[in-house]
Amino acid sequence: MIDALLVHPHIFWLSLGGVLLAAEMLGGNGYLLWSGVAAIVTGLLVWLLPLGWEWQGVVFAILTLLAAWLWWRWLSNRVRQQPRADSQLNQRGQQLVGKIFTLDTTLINGRGHMRVGDSSWPVLAEDDLPAGTRVEVFAVEGITLKVRPH
Repeated sequence: MIDALLVHPHIFWLSLGGVLLAAEMLGGNGYLLWSGVAAIVTGLLVWLLPLGWEWQGVVFAILTLLAAWLWWRWLSNRVRQQPRADSQLNQRGQQLVGKIFTLDTTLINGRGHMRVGDSSWPVLAEDDLPAGTRVEVFAVEGITLKVRPH
């Protein structure tokens, strides 16, 4: 068996690449992917060019590092180009800032409730406002919407 690998070292590299890629499919973290690809490319190079075991190891190491670096660069460029996720995700009150609504009930002492979609929000205004007034949400304090006439 060892004699066969010494005579045909490309079989070792192609087998190693297959094992690494199979292990990557089981784990799925990406750690073994580029080593597996480098081992397969090394096996193809060794099949075409007779290299000593020292150079085979150097080629494998360089290809592994190069592939991982190229992947890191591609991934960092892709992440940079994607728009950022909404910074107000799961902060529904903050998402309402700047929106205009109509009061269903009169605000007494500047306090009351306002229907937004299928929910009711406590609101706070500087003055009393009658029902039917169009208001703009300009801030959120806890779960209370601060509104002003629009």
